Amino acid sequence: MFWVKFSLMAILVFSIISIVKFLLRKIFKIDKVKRKFFSNNHINESHRNVDKWVRILTAITLIVLGVMMINDEDLTYLYILGFTTLSALDYAVKAFFEWKSSEYPKQAILTLAEMFLVLTAVLIVFQFWIA
Repeated sequence: MFWVKFSLMAILVFSIISIVKFLLRKIFKIDKVKRKFFSNNHINESHRNVDKWVRILTAITLIVLGVMMINDEDLTYLYILGFTTLSALDYAVKAFFEWKSSEYPKQAILTLAEMFLVLTAVLIVFQFWIA
């Protein structure tokens, strides 16, 4: 039953993100940029380097928080806080480089909207999972 609920939630979140992106593209007249599916799509070499270090920091932090959470289950909220903060940092770095260095600076609006929706969905799911 868990996987059915999880799948429905993932489809719902993906649908909401797609609808919001479509509406934002229409409202702000943002061109659709063709990108490879499941790739990093770095803007430039500086973005690649910063993103690499953010991902290393994220991996180390989540491993440490995961080990701490195994030893003390009361630290679940700390893990969730670390996960959401580092995910927001990843999206923020992407949005910053899209805004400053990209051919399409309006794409940063879509990235920030996606960040808000994904993190909201993650926090809602964690809230129901923990409660």
